[in-house]
Amino acid sequence: MPVLRVNYPLQLNLLNFDAIACEAVLVNNQTQMTLIRLTIGSYLDRFSPPEGLLLLILAVIVGATTGLASVFFVKLIFAIQDFSYATVFSVIPFVGKWIYVIVPVVGGLLVGPLILFAKEAKGHGVPEVMQALILRGGRIRARVAVAKITASALCIGTGGSAGREGPIIQVGSALGSGIGQILHLSDERIRNLVACGAAAGIAATFNAPIAGVAFAIEVLMCGLQMRAFGNVVIAAVAASVVSRSIIGDTFAFQVPAYSMNSPVDILLYLILGLTAAIVGIMFMKMLNYSEDVFDNWKFPQILKPAVGGLLLGILGLAYMNLPGLEFGSAGAHGGGMTTPVPHMYGSGFPFIEAAIQGNAGLWLLIILIFIKPLATSFTLGSGNSGGVFAPSLFIGAMLGGAMGHFFSIWFPSIVGNTGAFALVGMAALFSATARAPLTAMLIVFEMSNDYSMILPLMVAGVAASYFSQWLHPESIYTMKLAKRGVRFVEGRDMDIMQGVKISEVMKGRPVTIHKDQFFSDAMALFQEKNLLGFPVLQDNNKLWGIVTLQDMQRTQSQENFSSRGLKVSDFAVADPITVFPDEPIWAAIQKMSPRDLARLPVISRDGSGQLVGLISRSDILRAYDVGVVRKQRGQIVEHQVDLRQSKENGFVEFVLKEEDACTNALVKDLSMPDTINMVSIKRSGQIIIPKGHTRIEIGDVITVYGRLKAIEGIKDFLNNCPLPAPSKQEEK
Repeated sequence: MPVLRVNYPLQLNLLNFDAIACEAVLVNNQTQMTLIRLTIGSYLDRFSPPEGLLLLILAVIVGATTGLASVFFVKLIFAIQDFSYATVFSVIPFVGKWIYVIVPVVGGLLVGPLILFAKEAKGHGVPEVMQALILRGGRIRARVAVAKITASALCIGTGGSAGREGPIIQVGSALGSGIGQILHLSDERIRNLVACGAAAGIAATFNAPIAGVAFAIEVLMCGLQMRAFGNVVIAAVAASVVSRSIIGDTFAFQVPAYSMNSPVDILLYLILGLTAAIVGIMFMKMLNYSEDVFDNWKFPQILKPAVGGLLLGILGLAYMNLPGLEFGSAGAHGGGMTTPVPHMYGSGFPFIEAAIQGNAGLWLLIILIFIKPLATSFTLGSGNSGGVFAPSLFIGAMLGGAMGHFFSIWFPSIVGNTGAFALVGMAALFSATARAPLTAMLIVFEMSNDYSMILPLMVAGVAASYFSQWLHPESIYTMKLAKRGVRFVEGRDMDIMQGVKISEVMKGRPVTIHKDQFFSDAMALFQEKNLLGFPVLQDNNKLWGIVTLQDMQRTQSQENFSSRGLKVSDFAVADPITVFPDEPIWAAIQKMSPRDLARLPVISRDGSGQLVGLISRSDILRAYDVGVVRKQRGQIVEHQVDLRQSKENGFVEFVLKEEDACTNALVKDLSMPDTINMVSIKRSGQIIIPKGHTRIEIGDVITVYGRLKAIEGIKDFLNNCPLPAPSKQEEK
């Protein structure tokens, strides 16, 4: 039996035993789930259904299940609301208006334990889904669905100023993730099912399947991915069919037929969009400040939602004592309840409809522009559970209605009903907070069934989104994650990309060609290496330019083309964009993006122009894996004080490249120094604990631990890998 010649330092043994113990606990806690996965996975392996058919079936299952969960969620909210403000009030009528304080406090007391049960249920939920999609391959704990749907129903039903879309997005995403994990699907397919669940949640909750698809693609998936698009659509359709079959095919709001009276109206809607950006930033800053205050407050977390409920109740009690306050049909919050409830409580849909219909007074609209963000900040900042989608729509409707009143006074010959501005204001403010103008436009269109206002919706939504992004870089969904050190750009955590240097993942020995070589030499090199581009050198290994297959094809397509005497310098690109080896990967991404470049030469920083490597898009993807491993490792050793205090030992991650001599070698055959230990291998998104029979492959992200002085020479060791001579048995 071959012996692995790697000696583990004592400190590393402690870390390994700690990790093994944690792994054992996880295995024990998940034994039953593992058996279920193996059983279902065996059937899946046996029948081997086509990829498209499998994902299509799973999308239907996720959509239909989310649709049922959405209906249950909405009915549960109405039942809690009716019990809290109608049944309880009929039993103890002597409390009077103090019921608006008591009920939110009781709701907060009930939500507190649920948040401890699943911390992901805290807040509005969508940031947690985004973080799971990007950093954890879409993996969400199953308990999140149960905790979120219960906590949010209690919060909203007892008056919490929050929406129901965020919770159902998280519930649908958790359902999709759970199914993917049970079937042992890849990270990409689990992410797809998570997006299906999110789209289904929006589609079922608001009867808006198109907006659900747009939200999943625009906010969660950070761009259109055609392979995932069809499944997301099917999930949204399935959820809508289930929802409509139970609660009917009704629109969220009854909206009069509005239209533009004059082309000048577009300017007024543009002003509304710009104003919505400012108000949206105000809302985000209030919510962010409230979260910071409660998070930094040394008070039992289980009681913080009750404190938020108390502050909300005091605000609601003051609101109910305003003179001349009328409710009418806007007092009921659904489910047949007739007891008046403060307009800022719950999702506030009845009063949104009143504003859209032009039945809300100017002074009340102005007050609610500021009271609703405050109420939502008290609710969600304290740790209660709910969404920010509906509050954004509410604030936008109040802002649009108020500005519509002012416009009708200033321009009476142009402006018609103020309700049209309230309708457009909803889309504008959600665009400003979520940076999702397409979703905002579609959801307001679908919720109101009013296509005639599509042009104002587009103008106000895009203006609000761009102006808000210029003033405040983070959206209401990414703001919470940015405080955790997680920043997304096009679906990737850019903080991770800042921590990996170009030298760690670049190709150190790229294929090159001299500028004085001929066209035929370049064509032969392209055919032999199957590459799409490589650097062009001049004398003394200095970079001259870069040549791509497109350059070759462009040259061949010219009239009177002749390769005789044609040199590489005649058709290659001279003085290309370059990077330095000590720059972060993010620098390479920034230089590639404007012209969508596929590769960049890496030159020495000493000014000599010496070529030291080449970095391509595939290298950047591997760099992201390196950064993820490094971040996860940092979290693992965060509490290992002894290891962190030692300056002689440390971790290093590197990518195994084509030029490394150790590729395809077995771990047991590596003659690594006694002071270095191989800790883990990340391959295709999976973490592998290296054993003697583990074979290392090109592209593996390898983490080693040991004496830093010895680790510095690890790359030389890989390039000159001393493998032991094969045994007689192996020779036979």
